[in-house]
Formats: sequence, structure tokens, C-alpha cells
Amino acid sequence: MPIIAPSLLSANFLQLEADCTMLNNSEADWFHLDVMDGRFVPNISFGPMIIEFIRKATNKVCDVHLMIEEPEKYAAAFKKAGADILTVHIEACTHLHRNIQQIKSLGMKAGVAVNPHTPVALLENVLADIDLVCLMSVNPGFGGQSFIPKTIDKIKTLRGLIEAGGHNIQIEIDGGVTLDNAPAIIAAGADVLVAGNTVFGSADPVATIRALKTAG
Repeated sequence: MPIIAPSLLSANFLQLEADCTMLNNSEADWFHLDVMDGRFVPNISFGPMIIEFIRKATNKVCDVHLMIEEPEKYAAAFKKAGADILTVHIEACTHLHRNIQQIKSLGMKAGVAVNPHTPVALLENVLADIDLVCLMSVNPGFGGQSFIPKTIDKIKTLRGLIEAGGHNIQIEIDGGVTLDNAPAIIAAGADVLVAGNTVFGSADPVATIRALKTAG
């Protein structure tokens, strides 16, 4: 079954503790935490302080997705805040391998995110060093966007590269994941589904998480 990682970007921040409790009591596996700086993406979300509070509210994996420039300046702060997985964007990292080494040296799993226009072949020389690839299935920066259908082909291509190299890497899909498209995403080779509006916009988020969990 896929790993379900609800994106707290879509949570009600006036009731953040209640939403964390709901996720703790659900079949969600990870908390997906989107950090935006208003530079790499045209939006600003939250930083280490909020993640530190969320870390205190859960024992589940905190999957931190940095949509920021110069992520190396903040990696240690996110580790201190409680990140278990730290994902940086290939497009934001001039020295990607160095970024990955830094994340690993801090004791976190390392992920690399890829924007819709970026070919997954560019990851070939770092696949042996990473734990996760986050394929953006929307243009990063805002929730509530529609899934880009071409992502299905990218998942298949990436799965082929991973299997050909014998790597142990999880494929995460971020953006526009719904109950309707989740089966096709899983069938293409995805391991982790990030879902924001689909979960938090649902009348019954716990049931929606359960449905995503069994979508494959």
C-alpha cells in the first residue's frame, strides 16, 4: 500500500493541533511540510518554528519539502526542528551532491524534488546517494492545482532508472493527487502520495486518507 503524506499546507492553522491529532489518529503515514520562501516559488508558507511545534504534536515521520533558494543555509535548523526527511529542489541547488551530503551528515534522509519541466534523467548521477525523489505534479508554490498528466510518464521513467541501478529510493508525488487519479499514480510506480486539499477539504479526512491508502 502507498505511504500517505497529507500536506499541512492545506490544514486549518487556527486549529493546527486538532488537525495534527486527526492525522495521528488516521492511517496517514507521514506529515508533509511545505516550506516556501517567496523567492524560489511565488508564495511564503512557514519555517522551522512551526515545524518544531508540529514535531511536538506527532511521532509520525516529518517529511520536510524545501521550496527555497540556498537550502544549505537552513538544513541544520530543520534538523533541529525535527525533520526526518529533508527534500531540496534540483533547480535550487548549484551543488546538489554537496547539499545531499550535508543532509545525510545531519542524520536525515535526503530527498530531491523535480519540477514538472525538469527531466528525471538529470538525477542519474545522484540516485545512489538519495532516499526519495519528489516529482512535482503541479508547478510548486500553491495548493489546489490540477495534476499534470505527463507526470505518469515521468513516474514510469524514474521507476525504470531506479530499478536499473538497483537503488532503494521512494518516489513521492506532490500536487493534485485525488481519489480519482491515485490508482493510476500508484500503478505507474509511485510509493508516496502527498495530498493536501483532497484530505483537508474532505468532509471526512480520516475516511479519505483510508481510501487513498487502499487506492492501489
